[in-house]
Amino acid sequence: MVKSLLRSSVVFSAMTMVSRVLGLVRDTLLARYFDVVVTDAFFAALRIPNTLRRFFAEGGFANAFVPVFSSTKTQQPEQLRDLLAHTIGTLLTLLVGVTVLGVLGSAVILQGVAFGLVDNPEQFLLAEQMLRIMFAYILFISLTALAGGVLNAHGQFALPAITPVILNVTLIGAALWRRSVGVPPVGMYGIELAWAVLLGGVLQLAIQLPFLWRLGLLVRPRWGHHAGVRRMLRLMVPTLFGSSVGQLTVLMNTFLASMFVTGSISWLYYSDRLVELPVALIGVALGTVILPRLSALKASQDFARFVLTLDWALRWAMLLGSAAATGLVVLAPSVLATLFLGGRFDEVDLQMSMLSLRAYGIGVLFLTLVKILAPAFYARQDTKTPVKAGLVAMAVNMAAAIVLGRYFAHVGLALASTLASVVNVAILWGCLQADGVRFKLGSLWFVGQVIVANGVMAWVLWYVQGEVVMWVQASMWWRIGHLLLTIAIGVMVYFMALWVLGLRKQQLRLGE
Repeated sequence: MVKSLLRSSVVFSAMTMVSRVLGLVRDTLLARYFDVVVTDAFFAALRIPNTLRRFFAEGGFANAFVPVFSSTKTQQPEQLRDLLAHTIGTLLTLLVGVTVLGVLGSAVILQGVAFGLVDNPEQFLLAEQMLRIMFAYILFISLTALAGGVLNAHGQFALPAITPVILNVTLIGAALWRRSVGVPPVGMYGIELAWAVLLGGVLQLAIQLPFLWRLGLLVRPRWGHHAGVRRMLRLMVPTLFGSSVGQLTVLMNTFLASMFVTGSISWLYYSDRLVELPVALIGVALGTVILPRLSALKASQDFARFVLTLDWALRWAMLLGSAAATGLVVLAPSVLATLFLGGRFDEVDLQMSMLSLRAYGIGVLFLTLVKILAPAFYARQDTKTPVKAGLVAMAVNMAAAIVLGRYFAHVGLALASTLASVVNVAILWGCLQADGVRFKLGSLWFVGQVIVANGVMAWVLWYVQGEVVMWVQASMWWRIGHLLLTIAIGVMVYFMALWVLGLRKQQLRLGE
C-alpha cells in the first residue's frame, strides 16, 4: 500500500510541480510588465473568486464530496452515476446563484475585501471591472474540481494536478500580449488579465470532460432530493469554514494591506505564491492522495492501518516541509531577485517582498501539516473539530494582524498568518492525540534529527548565497545558475546531515 501511496504522491507532486513552475513564470511576467497599481487591483479582485473556489471547489466541497463518493463507489457502485448527476445539479444551482449575485454586487463586495482601494478611484474602477469578468470563473473551476474529485477517487491523480497549468498559460499569454503592445500613455490597463482568468476556467473544465466520458461518468445534471447529496451538504457546511481558514485570513490580509502603501497587496501576493509552492508539492499532494485511502479504511473499520497511513504522511511532511521552510527563509532575497527583479519590479519591491516572504516562510511546515491533519477528520466525517480549530486560528490571526500590522505593516500581516497556522496545527494535533491516535512522528529523536539537519542546511545556504547586493547587480542568467547551484547544495547537505544523524529510509516506511 505504501508504494502505491508514494507513487501517487510523486505523480501528483510532479504534475503540480509543472503547474507551479509555470505559475512562477506567470508571476514573474506579471511583476515585470504590470505596475503595482494594476497588480494590486488584479490580486485584490482575484482574491474573491479564489476564496469562493476554496468554498465550492477543492476546499469545503472536495472534503465533503470525496468521502461520500468513495464510500458509494465501494459499497453501492450501482448508485454512483445517480449520485454524481444529483451532485452536479445541486452544485450548478448554487454556483449560478452565487455568480449572478457576485456580478451584480461586485462594487460592494470589493469594498469589503479591499476598502483601501477606494482612495484611488481609477484603481478601484479597474478592480471592479476585473471582478465582474472573473466572477463566472468560480462556476467553471468548481465543476472542474468536481471532475477532479471523481478522477482522484478512481486513482487518476495526474490530470487534476496538471489542469491548473491552463490558467497559468492563459495569464502568461495576457502578460506577453501586454509586453508586445506596451503600456498605454494614459489611462489604466490590465483588464486583459481578468479575461485570461475566465478563459482559463472554461478550458480547465473542458479538458476534464473526455476523461469522465471514458469512465462512463459524464452524466447530465439532475435535480431533486438525494440522500447522498444531503449527506454531502451536511458535511460541506461546516467544512466550508474549516478548510478555508487560510483563504479567509488572506482576504483579511488583503483588506488590511489595501490600507497601507501601494504595492503592499502585490508584495504579500508574491510572497504567498512562493510559500504555496512547497505546500502544494508536499502537503496538498499527500493530503489529496491519502484522503480517499483514509475514507476507505474508515469505512472498513481498519483503524490500525488508518493511523499508520496518517503517520506515514506526517513523517514525510515533517521531513520535507521543514526543509522547504528553512530554504525560503534563508534564500528569500536570492529567490525573489532571480524571479522578479527587473522591469517594473525594482529594488524597493524586492526588499519589501523579501521581508514578507521570510515572515510567511516560517509557517510553511505548519501549513503543510494542516493539509495532512485535516483529511484525518474529514475521512471520519468529523467536520466539527476542524471548524473549531479554524475558528480559534482565525481569531488569533485577526488579533495578531491588527496588532502586528500596526507596527510592521504588510510584514506583520504575514507574521499573523504564520502564527494562526501554528495554532491550527496544535489544536488538530491535540484532538487526534486525545482520540487515541499516536504518531511515530512524535519521537523526539526523529524531530531532533530533522531540526539539526535544518540548522546545518541553513548555515550552508546562508554562506553560499552571499550578500544581497551581489544578486541585485548580477545578470539574470548568473542569478538563475547560482540559485540552482545553491539549492542543489542545500538539498545534498540536508540529506547528508540526516544520514550522518542516523536517519534511514526504514524510518519513512509505512509501519516502520
